[in-house]
Amino acid sequence: MMIPFNKPYCSGRELSYIQEVCRSMTMSGNGEFTKLCHGFLQKRYGFRKCLLCTSGTDALEMCAMLCELKPGDEVICPSYTFVSSAIAFLREGAYIRFADSGPDNPNVTAETIRTLINERTRVIVVVHYAGVACDMDSIMALAQEHNLLVVEDAAHSIDSFYKGRPLGGIGHLAAFSFHETKNINCGEGGMLVVNDERFVRRSEILWEKGTNRAEFYRGMVNKYGWCDTGSSFLPSEFNAAFLWAQLEQIDDIQGKRRRIWEIYDKALRGNLPEGYSLPELPDYATNNYHMFYLLCPSLEARTRLMNYLRNNGVHATFHYLPLHSSAYYKDRYEGEPLVNCDRYADTLVRLPLYYELSDRDASIVAQLVLEHE
Repeated sequence: MMIPFNKPYCSGRELSYIQEVCRSMTMSGNGEFTKLCHGFLQKRYGFRKCLLCTSGTDALEMCAMLCELKPGDEVICPSYTFVSSAIAFLREGAYIRFADSGPDNPNVTAETIRTLINERTRVIVVVHYAGVACDMDSIMALAQEHNLLVVEDAAHSIDSFYKGRPLGGIGHLAAFSFHETKNINCGEGGMLVVNDERFVRRSEILWEKGTNRAEFYRGMVNKYGWCDTGSSFLPSEFNAAFLWAQLEQIDDIQGKRRRIWEIYDKALRGNLPEGYSLPELPDYATNNYHMFYLLCPSLEARTRLMNYLRNNGVHATFHYLPLHSSAYYKDRYEGEPLVNCDRYADTLVRLPLYYELSDRDASIVAQLVLEHE
């Protein structure tokens, strides 16, 4: 039987909470389960404002709308990321300047960002790859120096920290994903985090289709109407109910993922064939065990490893293809070669990691990696 790359986890309470939604007859969103999720996340991580969204992509689109970009404005974004990190800002009319990854991990650095800043730059987008923080002090200092907004794409980063501060709680705005591949999931879902008071009121208006409906429900206005742009970013109460069942079990879920990650790390660190390597965790970052990956010496070596694992019943996978050289963007790209981004695209391979992966199966995967050469 194939060991899959991912298997979504259910805590056991999801169906019970979904039945509660059915009985309540309040299904359209921003009900009791939405409020439970918002309250939990704001209290646990100290976020100023949380708004559940139908996806991490929608959360990024809200970030882009809140930045109020104008034609000719530029946004700096990693090339080694999922397309949502860039397309949300492209839709708002921005030109994307793609930044290279650093030499030590796939994250962008202040140095790779600095060379792209000019008088048209308005926003820096950072992606905390695998839930491991970018060096946010240096990036926030750079943003302050040039009066730029910082958006954290924290899709991988629930329950991960930078110098004791939660990822998603450092930049002006942030986006999380609760897709089925993430540590905490509701099938499809996401969350906007607002850390700057300037954006709080407008974020609710965008969230509710350009209306002040959220204020109406809180009794702040006696009627609501259309007062801005926006869209239907608010998920149904079914999604929120599913997510609440996951959030209740976040410590258990994180503990199990840590156990699997540590089985891999103990078996592989220092024992990989020559040319293969594991990432090092920066001293300012924590690990939320979203992903276990290794780097191969070449694209050919990675192909051999993945084929060997597949032939032995293990589904491993590579990750992002560079956005700057994608079919959609390559004719618009005006920058230098992004050598680190290209290296990660060619050599990074992710191993299975999910709640129900047994210790035995994790050990089998690790042993196959060691013996494949």
